[in-house]
Amino acid sequence: MSESDKSIVFVFGTLKEGFPNFATNRGQRIPGEFRTVQPYPLYLVGDRHSPWMIDTPGQGEHITGQLFIVDGQTLADMDRLERISAADGYRRREIDVTPAQGEGANDFTRAFVYVKPHDQLVSTLIRKGPLPSYELEHAALYRPR
Repeated sequence: MSESDKSIVFVFGTLKEGFPNFATNRGQRIPGEFRTVQPYPLYLVGDRHSPWMIDTPGQGEHITGQLFIVDGQTLADMDRLERISAADGYRRREIDVTPAQGEGANDFTRAFVYVKPHDQLVSTLIRKGPLPSYELEHAALYRPR
């Protein structure tokens, strides 16, 4: 994998290590936990209890997640899983993240993240949130497509 074929992806939901869609994420994990520099709303949405980080920076919580270095094929597979071409899919954006605690907490890393546009969120579909992180107890409620 060449350097130019690598991307850094911040995962906060089902793509995290040990979570339901981790099989799609064949990246190399950067050790530790990371959090968004800006707050974002994170909800469990719909009958599937899907984790939605809403694309409204400055609102909600600083979201905790994991960072992975992925190749082009893995990024394409993640794009497919997150349905970025579908009208009701996620959108891949770049955001700043920082180590969640300890050394380097003032160091920022630019990473891709999958977010939902605010106009897709219908308040009656919110099952839980806003949350600071997506945990195994939330993943237990998740239903794959």
